[in-house]
This record gives sequence, structure tokens and C-alpha cells, in this order.
Amino acid sequence: MMLLAKAALGVSGALVAAGAYAFHEGVIRVDVDEFRAGGSHVHLWVPAAMVPMTMHFVPKHHLCDAANHAREFLPIAHALFKELKKFPDAEFVEVKDDEQHVQIRTHEGKLQIDVDDPGEKVHLLVPLSTVDDVVGQLEDSAPGA
Repeated sequence: MMLLAKAALGVSGALVAAGAYAFHEGVIRVDVDEFRAGGSHVHLWVPAAMVPMTMHFVPKHHLCDAANHAREFLPIAHALFKELKKFPDAEFVEVKDDEQHVQIRTHEGKLQIDVDDPGEKVHLLVPLSTVDDVVGQLEDSAPGA
């Protein structure tokens, strides 16, 4: 009985540690609501640490191809997301009219994009560190890197 209790304690500790690691960078949140007949309602929360880890399972030739297409923008994107970390709460774009509202900003170290339209609402929240990690991995995968 004591051995079973120790095993359960070990498994519980491992699960807590894995959960803490998975959520240490925060959460990527995607919400999409379409207001039409048959419209989609997608609400997705993913541990941000999972994206850079998952990229290690993408076949190398696919990463090389993506890096090749984005080659000229990767250094700019890398510098941009490094600098955005210095502005944890900054508004970059806000466009409003009678029916639509688009806002792009950083909020508490996350890139936040909100689009409100009579036909749909789209909200995206991604930790800046996650975006920077993805850009860094693409740079490392570029041909000749």
C-alpha cells in the first residue's frame, strides 16, 4: 500500500511540474464568432510553450520552405518582437467606424488583435515571447543558417 501511495505521489508531482512548465509562458487564445446561419464559433486556448516545442516535430524541409519565403522579413520580425517586449501596454493601431472596430496592441506582454464586425468577432492573444521563439526557429531553419 505504501508503494502505491509513493507511486501516486510521484505521478501527481510529475503532472503538476508538466502543467507548470506548459503554462509558464502563458496561453495563446483564439476566439472566432461568425454571426450568420451556419457560422463558426471557435474558442481555443493553447499553452504558449507548446508552439515552439511542436515546431521541433515539423519536417525540416517544411520549416526551410517557410523560412525561405519569409527570409527578408525574419530579421525585421525578430527585432520587432524583441523591442515590443519593452512596451508591455501599447496601442499600435485602432480603427473605428460605425460598424467596425479593429485594434492591435500589446497588453501585459502579449500581442492582442481584436476585430469586431457586424458579421464576426475575432480575438487573438499571443505572448510576445512565443512569437519571438517561432521567428527565431524559422531564422535557424533558413537555408544557409
